[in-house]
Amino acid sequence: MLTKTMVKTNVYIFTLLLLSVAILAGCRDVYLIFEPMAAAIGIGIDVEAPEGNMIVDIGGGSTEIAVISLGGIVSNNSIRTAGDDLTDEIREYMSKQHNVKVSERMAERIKIHVGSALTDLGEEAPEDYVVHGPNKVTALPMEVPVCYQEIAHCLDRTIAKIENAVLSALEKTPPELYADIVKNGIYLAGGGALIKGLDKRLNAKTGIPFHVAEDPLRAIARGTGIALKNINRFSFLMK
Repeated sequence: MLTKTMVKTNVYIFTLLLLSVAILAGCRDVYLIFEPMAAAIGIGIDVEAPEGNMIVDIGGGSTEIAVISLGGIVSNNSIRTAGDDLTDEIREYMSKQHNVKVSERMAERIKIHVGSALTDLGEEAPEDYVVHGPNKVTALPMEVPVCYQEIAHCLDRTIAKIENAVLSALEKTPPELYADIVKNGIYLAGGGALIKGLDKRLNAKTGIPFHVAEDPLRAIARGTGIALKNINRFSFLMK
């Protein structure tokens, strides 16, 4: 079991390692920024404002949840559950339910077209997506239409883990910042933010509005670029 001290020590060692590798690679000036902070900047949040904002960055390998205020990360929660797990769930479901083998790339397409966190999307419901792949027994080609409702069922377990991580992060949030978060809402970034109905499901779970960032896939890259252009302004950049 990792204690808080051990986790902080591991982060510190990893930070030093990154800096050392960058310097050895020939970089003259090296700055580090935490992903949730970069995502927040990329979304357009004023990270230096004297109020609390929460960002949920659902990437490929991990989900990073952070409360940001006055240019710093007040609290954070990170879980090794994210977009890759959703993709794996789809591949496993297609194999068990439809006896069809799907590649990682095809599973990603299914996730993009009919990936959903809710079984009822109302008027926003997407059309069924036709999946092509070999039968896992005969290897003969198959064509299987897939609807968003069945994908919502298949993703439920993984999305529930993300829900619980958000609830855990809210429990650790200082009361004075919690009020700000309720007022401002919580921001979703990363590829996982594009799962249909995720914002509504999280809103129903927490009672707090959720906002999907504009172009959430590029939020971190965009925020990193902005931070590099404002090195003298952002004191939280680690050098």
